[in-house]
Amino acid sequence: MQAWQVRENGEPSEVMRLTDVERPTPGDGQVLLKVRAAAINFPDVLMCRGQYQVRPPLPFTPGVEICGETEDGRRVIANPALPHGGLAEYAVADAAALLPAPAALDDAEAAALHIGYQTGWFGLHRRARLEAGETLLVHAAAGGVGSAAVQLGKAAGATVIGVVGGAAKAEAARALGCDVVIDRRAQDVVAAVKEATAGRGADVIYDPVGGDAYTQSTKVVAFEGRIVVVGFASGTIPAPALNHALVKNYAILGLHWGLYNTKDPKLVKHCHERLTELAAEGVVKPLVSERVPLADGADAVQRVGDGLTTGRVTVLPAPAEGTAA
Repeated sequence: MQAWQVRENGEPSEVMRLTDVERPTPGDGQVLLKVRAAAINFPDVLMCRGQYQVRPPLPFTPGVEICGETEDGRRVIANPALPHGGLAEYAVADAAALLPAPAALDDAEAAALHIGYQTGWFGLHRRARLEAGETLLVHAAAGGVGSAAVQLGKAAGATVIGVVGGAAKAEAARALGCDVVIDRRAQDVVAAVKEATAGRGADVIYDPVGGDAYTQSTKVVAFEGRIVVVGFASGTIPAPALNHALVKNYAILGLHWGLYNTKDPKLVKHCHERLTELAAEGVVKPLVSERVPLADGADAVQRVGDGLTTGRVTVLPAPAEGTAA
């Protein structure tokens, strides 16, 4: 089979190689999956660079989120067990963690439903306790993680402010349903948020960016607001001034979704059931901006790393994508 492999750390376009390899052999409790679609995530970029908290042994195949097919024909969503990631024709995954792919979504959309939407659901509902009528601010609102938070925020009855970088991403954020869109390249984010909220600020801030975005968040968080720290796509990890959180009376909440898989896996399945219901209702639908063949996998991962994409880019190893079951 064909698979992208990383044999040394560096930029994805430089270290990823499309190679002919043997199909992976499932270990105890694992299953072999035919990859129907793989969604590219920022952790794939970081793993290529050797900067992610999970460092699979070299060589490894990137791809942490897929829609796959079991040997008995079931269509499932899975997180492949590294080093046999999803940017390949076949991958392996833990059998106990497989989730049924929603019938309302095609393969690419189903592959993009898992990590970003689970992260959004846990971040907004489990950690921040977002309530209807509150104001939610989402940084990188047109990205894979941000776009999921926008849709989930709207589904929860929140007023959603989306911060993006560039006119094309602003258009995508509006299409996702943002009530207010702020282009950080053309507008003063802090001033724009204060204007949009009549000076009150945002009740919940969803931040997968870090760096300057986090600093802006501390200036526009409302009284008793919550800043949910999801990741650091900017490459800069902030050092919060806790005295500032004290005097402004806001909370800083960390979210590592992967921990729920080991600490409380029942919640992950409950979340998936809720996401499946929302997909069936048409309330959530992953923004899949590109569907590329396996041969273009390295270029796609690099563009995600460079911040040049909107929504999710998906890789389709098969000649033609299967339809929803």
